[in-house]
Amino acid sequence: MKIDHSVPLEYSTEENKNRIFGFWVFLGAEIVMFSTLFAVYFTLWNRTGNGPTAKEIFEIGPVLIETFLLLTSSFTIGLAINSMRQGLMKATMGFFAVTLLLGLGFLGVEIYEFVTYVNEGATLQTNAFMSSLFTLLGLHGAHVTLGLVWGGGLMLQMKREGFTPDTANKSFIFSLYWHFLDVVWIFIFSFVYLKGLM
Repeated sequence: MKIDHSVPLEYSTEENKNRIFGFWVFLGAEIVMFSTLFAVYFTLWNRTGNGPTAKEIFEIGPVLIETFLLLTSSFTIGLAINSMRQGLMKATMGFFAVTLLLGLGFLGVEIYEFVTYVNEGATLQTNAFMSSLFTLLGLHGAHVTLGLVWGGGLMLQMKREGFTPDTANKSFIFSLYWHFLDVVWIFIFSFVYLKGLM
């Protein structure tokens, strides 16, 4: 395996470059999927029947906490990749851990939010609006959950193997995934919650 030392470790082999390109293709497919879910949500958002409307169930407090946690985690995963490029294992692991803890906090608030909706009588079966909302938010939450498991596995691999072209590549690809989840959340925050609260 030929290693190019003139580029960051995550790009240092031809296979690594191909993996990163392949992951961008995967993210393209994810964009199409989330775009479809947004389109369904926008089509159904006022189809509330006898159930609650967005304005009646949305609370800005938990949403602001979720937004703060996820956007901060995007910053810390960036710091983790920067530390990795400088060969700082302790800092990389620390920023990875903080990123995953922030993601876990986000997930906790989202679960609390879902439980609150259900206790208020707003479930997946209540109306078309709630069905599209739970599907969109639930799929994003499932992606965050997958990210937590993936990130935890990467931390174990880095601890065991150190910085190699393989671990650096996987960590960089994970950071792309995590930033993608943050971008999707910005759209959810802006076009689902803020629009619903107006």
